[in-house]
Order: sequence, then C-alpha cells, then structure tokens
Amino acid sequence: MKKTIALLLHEIGAVKFGEFTLKSGVTSPIYIDLRVLVSYPHALKKISEAMAKIIKAEKLAFDVVAGIPYTALPIATAVSINENWPMIYARKEIKDYGTKKKIEGVYKEGQTALIIDDLITNGASKFETIEPFEASGLKVKDFVILVDREQGGGRLLAEKGYRLFSVIGINELLDILNTEEKIDAKQYEQAKHFINNTQF
Repeated sequence: MKKTIALLLHEIGAVKFGEFTLKSGVTSPIYIDLRVLVSYPHALKKISEAMAKIIKAEKLAFDVVAGIPYTALPIATAVSINENWPMIYARKEIKDYGTKKKIEGVYKEGQTALIIDDLITNGASKFETIEPFEASGLKVKDFVILVDREQGGGRLLAEKGYRLFSVIGINELLDILNTEEKIDAKQYEQAKHFINNTQF
C-alpha cells in the first residue's frame, strides 16, 4: 500500500524538490503539495481507500468524519462516499449571513468526530483545526492523515492526548522513491538530512 501511494504521489507531481518556505517559516528542500489531488480522481480514490483501511484496522470509534479546508476536504469527501460514513466540515471563514455556522453538516453535541487531514509537520496547526469542532460540542480523539513529515507533530498531539495515524511517513516515502529510482541521490540526501535534523 505504501509503495503504491508513494509512487502515485510522485506520478501526479505532489512531491516537489527545491527551496520551499513552510508555514513555520523554515526553508525545506522538499514540499508535499497535496492540493493537486483534486485533479487526479484515481489517486484520490486510492488514498481514500488507504485511509479507510487504517481506520478499520485500528478499529477507530467515531460518529462522523471531519474534513479540514481546503486540501483535506476532497480526501474526506472521498472517504465518506466510499464508506458511507457521514461527514461534516469546519468552515475556513464564517459567513456573516445565513446560518453563520462554524461547522457544516449534521451532527449532535457529544458525538465523536474523526479528523481527516492531508499532512502534519509540527502539529501546532492541528489545534487550530480541532477548535471549532470541540467548541461546537464534538469530541475529537483521533487524526488520520496522508503524510507525516515526522518533524514532531505526532509527539505534540500525543502529549495533548490525541492519537495520530498516517498512511505514510516522509522517510518511507523518500526511501521508496529512492529505491525505485524516481529521484536522484542529491534530492534524496538533502531531503533526508533536513527531515531528520529539523524537529519542531
């Protein structure tokens, strides 16, 4: 499964090498651009199947899956449709007209929301992610993400009592692309050095 996902992400141009400024302000030699997923339904389908497989294998308990704007919304939608699991999502911007709701979709206070997201780096943004859900009376225990950049995010979530499950870690992703000769030695070494020497 991991090999399939790694090669898919490379095929659709989601794994980029160069100089990229991350949300933290740090410059990284590798960038995972999962916004392109919406244009590749075959990749989105495979990824949603991989996520559902983890959710079932780990026997995660939840009432609704929760999508995060914007990149993870299509992933969560694909999981919801494939598995017939109800979905909700948090609005990025709250409208000043109509219902003015933070959370769209049908849910009840006290229910558990399973967060589906695209990527984690240091984990700090995940607390912003879950704030509207918890503020609306939903419980959050678990995160299922596509790529873990393995730079401290999982540790931070665990310290706060949340569990993180990922389809693939960035070191595994790099190792597969290197073994399959999809990237050159310089790209591989620079990315591995950065990932393993930059913890947040």
